[in-house]
Amino acid sequence: MTSHHPPRPLPPARTRHALAACTALLLGATAAACADPAEDRTAASRTPAASSATPATGGTAHPAAPEASASPRGERGFTLVATGDVLPHDSIIRRARADAVGEGYDFAPMLAGVRPVISGADVAICHMETIYGADGDYTGYPAFKSPPEVAAGLRATGYDSCSTASNHTLDDGVEGVTRTLDALDRAGVEHAGSARTEREARTPAWLTGGTAKVAHLAYTFGTNVNPLPEDMQWAVNPMEPELITRDARAARAAGADVVVVSLHWGTEWQEEPDEDQLAVGEQLTALRTGDRPDIDLIIGTHAHVPQAYEKVNGTWIVYGMGDQIAGDMMNYDGEWDARGNEGSIARFTFRPPVRPGTRWEVDKAEFLPQWFDTGRGRVVDLTTSRAADGTEPAEVRERVRETVLSRGAAKDGLTMAR
Repeated sequence: MTSHHPPRPLPPARTRHALAACTALLLGATAAACADPAEDRTAASRTPAASSATPATGGTAHPAAPEASASPRGERGFTLVATGDVLPHDSIIRRARADAVGEGYDFAPMLAGVRPVISGADVAICHMETIYGADGDYTGYPAFKSPPEVAAGLRATGYDSCSTASNHTLDDGVEGVTRTLDALDRAGVEHAGSARTEREARTPAWLTGGTAKVAHLAYTFGTNVNPLPEDMQWAVNPMEPELITRDARAARAAGADVVVVSLHWGTEWQEEPDEDQLAVGEQLTALRTGDRPDIDLIIGTHAHVPQAYEKVNGTWIVYGMGDQIAGDMMNYDGEWDARGNEGSIARFTFRPPVRPGTRWEVDKAEFLPQWFDTGRGRVVDLTTSRAADGTEPAEVRERVRETVLSRGAAKDGLTMAR
């Protein structure tokens, strides 16, 4: 299968209408990275060092979320967690069907291994990369249509909001967008990045952490070969710095104490952030209104492998968290690549501002390595897991750790939760 790198993000001067013209030129942008070709393969774990990992039971303390601080004014801090791409291939859909009791699909068992971390946070954000189908018409790669029960599984795990802007958002046109957002609404999960109306497109997902009002915004580099309808250019948010700036400042003006931006960006299978990620990250973290940054946190998805964390202009950027749920991933060489089922959970603890109207600072920055065991169809928290022989899947955890810290984030206080 031939694959192509994703397009570069749109430069600041481009208009939103350019997204449709740009994406029409992307031939094969869904790439082999999204493929799960060995659908009939015997389900066996593919990562040597973690082949029989199971969640820890008894005797192992789960890494608890740090206790949020309070201010003399009675303001309370909060913890925020974020995770990578939820990408249900055909094998994932079959697993959810098998996990369901009776009819339908159940995605909660897949995520049970990280539920304590997700539900233990004050604010939890996921990335719903695919759209939802209907009436049993569910497909994996290349045009994804996932069962709407994914939304209920995310909510059961503890997620409060999901970014929905990705290169697959228009895999089934605006009908798919509508079905997806309707299902998330029914499940009680907020969403940002795609919209059913122009007003919705300009409205953040509003969340509450401690006493803080949190605005969640989301954008994507493009939508593959699927152009936006001429009369609905707002259906998916393009990653245009000018648009992001406007939305972030509008959210702050509407009362946001903390502004979080999800970006679907980067180069697939590349652990290092590419030039555009670095340039856009630098530009967005430099935005200020007065002495206060316009954006407080950037969380990235799309590369299908873990990428680095970095503090830029005083603001944390997670360039890429890797995949959270996906089938066996094939890279650009058509080969199975273990990194496609590895990822990190980002966890940030925000403390109240020293003075009213100033920034909510990150008091503690952490990451938790995770892995999707395709043989068992389960997300594994690598901070607490043990293999059948009692050993820890150290190889996978160490690979994630090295990548996450590869741009010197440790010197700015980022630690791996234990």
